[in-house]
Amino acid sequence: MRIGLVGFGFGGQKFHLPYIQAATEWDLAGVVTRSPARREELAAAAPGIPAYDSLDALIDAGVDAVVLTTPPETRRELVLRALERGVHVVADKPFAPTADVARELADASRRADRILTVFHNRRWDTDIVTARRVLADGLVGSPWRAVNRFDLDDPDTLEVGPAHGLLRDLGSHVVDQMTHLFGPVARVDAHLDWVEREGQRVDAGFTIGMHHRSGVHSTVSSSKLNRLQEHELIVYGSEGSYTSHMSDVQTVATLAGSHPLTDPNWGVEDESRWGTLHTAGGARPVPSEKGDYSDYYRALHASIADDAPLAVTLEEAVHTVEILDAARTSAIEGRSVEL
Repeated sequence: MRIGLVGFGFGGQKFHLPYIQAATEWDLAGVVTRSPARREELAAAAPGIPAYDSLDALIDAGVDAVVLTTPPETRRELVLRALERGVHVVADKPFAPTADVARELADASRRADRILTVFHNRRWDTDIVTARRVLADGLVGSPWRAVNRFDLDDPDTLEVGPAHGLLRDLGSHVVDQMTHLFGPVARVDAHLDWVEREGQRVDAGFTIGMHHRSGVHSTVSSSKLNRLQEHELIVYGSEGSYTSHMSDVQTVATLAGSHPLTDPNWGVEDESRWGTLHTAGGARPVPSEKGDYSDYYRALHASIADDAPLAVTLEEAVHTVEILDAARTSAIEGRSVEL
């Protein structure tokens, strides 16, 4: 089947193109970008792949699905147009500025009888895939509590505007990671760090406490302006705990020039950074599982071609936005928010 990429900024180049290329079930039909500089970058990264001026031009060329990576404020209009044109849609995160808009897009997908899914690729982060294996094997017993901290020393990429802020940006990922591991959330408590940028108030950091319906409590947090670059994941359970300080393995590899199609060690953390299992029997390292964002696109192909279950369902994507809405309300009003 044929897939098209809409937008060729940093996300399109580094978080989508390599993984579409590595998922050989797909043929990349074209990329929408009007920028001459971006078109030169496309020619270098994907020789022979045509560039188009608009979503409609790409769809007219013949595609089964499109991936929307343009800025968040363009998301709603492009999702609705792509569904109207009868193609399946992958929307980058944040999926929608509010849960109401998310539900509107979900309804449009059902009316069009086309798949709409969200690129929650960080379910396939190496540390999350490894933690999922730890939980599935019962290595910490019944999970009680989890901490997921993702701090970035990256002040220049903090974007402003009603659809932006770190909560909507990286918050989308770390919240989805925890619901992926521990299920839906019933109650939210949150704090946001606010700064003034370009005359607007924007959140530059957050901590969110989530009470999952499963009984697990998870805490997710992130920052961009505090000159801290650290990644920490801890899972506490009835039989012990699992701790991880893995790097952002796939992003580091991509920026270093590696490619998931050709790197035999793709998505595997260096042994020196493996996580540690702590139990009554002592502490031991847990070998890294393989993380691969290409698996997202392989699963999408299976969903369309073979009616396999979606890797990221609309219900899950809408629930993530509901949690983000609740976190913002909790932080502003200083109270717990029930979902």
